[in-house]
Amino acid sequence: MSNNPFFKEEKSFFRGPRARWREFKYVIGIVIQFIKGFRKLHFVGPCITVFGSARFKEDHPYYQLTREVSARISKLGFTIMTGGGPGIMEAANRGAKDVGGRSVGCNIILPLEQYANPYLDEFVNIEYFFVRKELLRKYSFAFVVMPGGFGTLDEFFETVTLVQTRKIDSFPIVIMGVEFHRELMDHIKKMAIEKTIHEEDLNLILCTDDIEEAVNHINQYVKSKKSIQQKSKRFRPFWFLGEKN
Repeated sequence: MSNNPFFKEEKSFFRGPRARWREFKYVIGIVIQFIKGFRKLHFVGPCITVFGSARFKEDHPYYQLTREVSARISKLGFTIMTGGGPGIMEAANRGAKDVGGRSVGCNIILPLEQYANPYLDEFVNIEYFFVRKELLRKYSFAFVVMPGGFGTLDEFFETVTLVQTRKIDSFPIVIMGVEFHRELMDHIKKMAIEKTIHEEDLNLILCTDDIEEAVNHINQYVKSKKSIQQKSKRFRPFWFLGEKN
């Protein structure tokens, strides 16, 4: 996998200016990746995206928490979308399948191979992280951020920056794993104290381990958006259509 030409091309791109035809070829490759994602994900339904580490195993409490909250969110009529890999991503997709919901993945191709987990109805393999992030944002109406590493924090901070700067519409961003994220939340509060962000920017994030609170936070947003309600109802599991929630 490390011999994949995409890896060589991306490394070459970041070494500085190249011949113009090579730069143009690189851009065309990115466009093709976007089109590939659009074709695969266009009909997956409105999504809630769950981020988190690929390294947590099935018996880990964060795996179990992710599986439970994803099942509850799936019952709202949303497709659960993840990065498509193992760990937290697998737990989220598995939670959707537990209740008969839809489950999709936007998988990243890495030198150390990351295979799609077995709980996906649909998935697409993407070569570039930034293309993948745009696709995860494009089809999602809320983010759930579980404990993870550099990639998870990258996805979280880039998204909250886009909301803060009004480059995208504000939508629920829920961080779960309070103890794991304690220092992170303290630092975010410190940024508000030091006025590197506005005090009201703290309201862009809900940090909780309470599944009911997380689901209600997302559901309140859904209720305020009639267009989302209509879309989500179309994709609810057949046994759920008679329930009021």
